[in-house]
Amino acid sequence: MGFGDLKSAAGLRVLNDFLADKSYIEGYVPSQADIAVFEAVGAPPPAELFHALRWYNHIKSYEKQKASLPGIKKALGKYGPADVEDTTGAATDSKDDDDIDLFGSDDEEESEEAKKLREERLAQYESKKSKKPAVVAKSSILLDVKPWDDETDMAKLEECVRSIQADGLVWGSSKLVPVGYGIKKLQIQCVVEDDKVGTDMLEERITAFEDYVQSMDVAAFNKIVLI
Repeated sequence: MGFGDLKSAAGLRVLNDFLADKSYIEGYVPSQADIAVFEAVGAPPPAELFHALRWYNHIKSYEKQKASLPGIKKALGKYGPADVEDTTGAATDSKDDDDIDLFGSDDEEESEEAKKLREERLAQYESKKSKKPAVVAKSSILLDVKPWDDETDMAKLEECVRSIQADGLVWGSSKLVPVGYGIKKLQIQCVVEDDKVGTDMLEERITAFEDYVQSMDVAAFNKIVLI
């Protein structure tokens, strides 16, 4: 078992492929297995190896808790794909004790070359991350708007509802649904940006048309998942 040489591009690619469907080196929580591999990697993987980089930055966040993570740290040959042999540090065994600890061990100093490489890769990652558009949380809401009686002008009621305009609010399709005794309610769809428009605001503004609207209820509320 192993990842090949984790100091090489080939070894990092093996690690990246290994983490494509995994959050951690072993199991479902961070452990000493992650710390062992993290310290062997020594610097953030290139941005194109996004599985490995995602894992690296996540494990780095456990800097203060690393000693308390579960498990026992084992040799690198005990982790990774079964058909790959660990060769990390094979050419520089005499320097094993000088491996870089990005958690900032008091007993070791980071070499200038490794420090420069780490800073370059972090800058590359931050640059790529900053170019990604911010994800806007949205929800799809289905509203039931009930009139006072069967004589309410439902066309005018819908016109009033659609007249409500707000940043982050988009009205969708609608229909009239019978509720009994000749009365129909307006069922109307809308999409909202969660941090700009809430159901309380919608209810307050819709029920303000008191000549037409008796009440408003939320019939369905679904978060829109952005992939």
